Amino acid sequence: MQAPNNRKPRLVVFDVEGVLIPKNRFIFDVGKSLGISQLLRMLFIGFLYEIGVGTLKTALKRIFKIMQGVKIEELMRIFAKIPSKPQLESVFAQLKTRNFKIALISSGLPVVIVKELANSIGADYAFGIEIGANDDDLTGEIWGDVIESNGKFEVLSQILTAEGLSLNDCVVVADDRNNSSIFLSGIQKIGYNPDFVLRVKADNVVTGELSGILPIIDGKPKKRSLPLKNEVLRESIHASGFFVPILAGLIGIPIVALLICLVSAFYVISEISRMDRKRLPVISAITRNAASQAELYEFAAAPLYFAIGILITLLLFPAPVNSTAIAIFALGDSTASLFGGRLSKKPLPFNKGKTLEGSLAGFFFAFLAGSFFISPATALIGAAVAMAIECLPLPVNDNILIPLCTGLALMLVL
Repeated sequence: MQAPNNRKPRLVVFDVEGVLIPKNRFIFDVGKSLGISQLLRMLFIGFLYEIGVGTLKTALKRIFKIMQGVKIEELMRIFAKIPSKPQLESVFAQLKTRNFKIALISSGLPVVIVKELANSIGADYAFGIEIGANDDDLTGEIWGDVIESNGKFEVLSQILTAEGLSLNDCVVVADDRNNSSIFLSGIQKIGYNPDFVLRVKADNVVTGELSGILPIIDGKPKKRSLPLKNEVLRESIHASGFFVPILAGLIGIPIVALLICLVSAFYVISEISRMDRKRLPVISAITRNAASQAELYEFAAAPLYFAIGILITLLLFPAPVNSTAIAIFALGDSTASLFGGRLSKKPLPFNKGKTLEGSLAGFFFAFLAGSFFISPATALIGAAVAMAIECLPLPVNDNILIPLCTGLALMLVL
């Protein structure tokens, strides 16, 4: 999709966490350095914010209060160990050769860290959280425009004024709803692995490698390409969920449910170890070969949501509803991702991360999967519900919503 105006952009604004570095990795690593109890407190505060309880400003104030006494030098040391996204330096070098001004605006990182990052990759502007310090020790106090509800817009306005530019000269690359105030009409808006809010607001959505933003900024049309090896493996694992209800029929639902819980627990341990640069046998290898580029540098939560969705559906609904809902979800969602992610060029207008071709392919395979357990007519209804949920930009992960909503729909018609 082309930019909404005919002027060539001159300023590129990046959100930092989730775009340039792994999302929530800084908070996680700082919390880990303070001990397990403090880490759990910080993660719980973050979880409450993610589900809509409280504002970002309130959450950050509570998190940085827990950090009271930590030395700024220690924060810099922790940040230095966090890996940046692949191709970051290359992308910034290419932007600089195009004579773009580059700004980093973070509402989750201290400004001293954002400035250090900006210096290392050649950004022109750096904005972050202002932190209180007594000598080198954090006081727990924070302030600044970036943590206010409309703060990022205020910061962007300052940059535009300093450069003598307008909104039409600007590109914004971001991943979550904290950036809604700068996803404005006239700006070229790129959602990078975005949440449900930015999927609606974005002009374009990029998943996978950060370099995918360059053709969009240059105004080049999207090209079709075959799925990557890791995508095929990931979606094959996803599709294998089709066999869960078959296994449950052979050895019983309680045993399968226990196996799912055990594998999920081992997976969580494996991911935490991987973030600590340690590897566990089997699962770490699978994750390394199946994860997207973005997931390789942060906690890959998608498989966990996948397991939770299947587990709840298996336990909540009776047969054959549970079997059908899981089968439709497993085959339908995986084929929609494969066909839509690489083989289609035109996104859905209400969800830039999905395509019509992908959803139609998913619908067809979901119908075939459902017909294995129930009549074709009823499977048609289940597949339609599943793909409708798959298309919509919703706040709850679709690995949970699709099987549950499909199961509820089937309960009404069976």
